[in-house]
This record gives sequence, C-alpha cells and structure tokens, in this order.
Amino acid sequence: MPHLTIEYSANLDGKIDMAGLCRALHAAILASGLFEMGAIRVRAVRCAAYAVADLLAENAFADLWLRIGAGRSAADKARAGEMIFAAATAHFAPLFKTPYFALTLNLSELDPALSWKKNAIHPRLRAK
Repeated sequence: MPHLTIEYSANLDGKIDMAGLCRALHAAILASGLFEMGAIRVRAVRCAAYAVADLLAENAFADLWLRIGAGRSAADKARAGEMIFAAATAHFAPLFKTPYFALTLNLSELDPALSWKKNAIHPRLRAK
C-alpha cells in the first residue's frame, strides 16, 4: 500500500493524459514521504457506462480512491491527501474552466487483520 485507483468517465479520452496523471499522482504519493516506492500502485480505470448529475453528455468525472495500510497519524494522512488532491487538481485544471467536471478523492485505511500482501518488488528496491 498505497494503492490509488482513478475511475474516470470515458468522455475524458483525448482530453486528459491518463498515463501522465498516473505518473504525477505516483510522484505526489512518493513526495509525501509516508510510503515506500515499492508499495505504490496507481491505476486508471475507464468507465464506459456512467450517469453524471443532469445527464448532459459533457458531464465528466474522475473519482480517486486511495487505500493505505494502517499506522499513520491523522495529520500525515491529511497532508498526503492534500498533496495528492493538489496534483490531481493541477492535472485536471483545464476541465475546471468548464461547468462539466467533478473530481473526488477518498482515502481509506485498511484493517491490517483483513489485508494480505506479498511483494517481490520491495527487496529489489530496498537493496539499492
């Protein structure tokens, strides 16, 4: 952990560089100083079917869900959330000039008793 999933409306295709957004959000997560590089996952999931607000075809959304492991203070989680949301807001800045876009970020802390992980990437990166 952390794992950041970006669900976005298909009508953003061609308007937003999703691969660039994934890299920008990865950088923001890393810059928070709270997470090891080997644990970071950022992925974008295109939603072909959706209904937004008043159902105008121009309405678009990006919903970010950050899942993290337990053990960080509320202040640290809030700081990381602010950094990630700022990076997302900057990336989507052109869309905020229109009245058709909504952006959300939610952070969830997982219960360690209900979260299983096995990561072969950590040892390689820790050895550097």
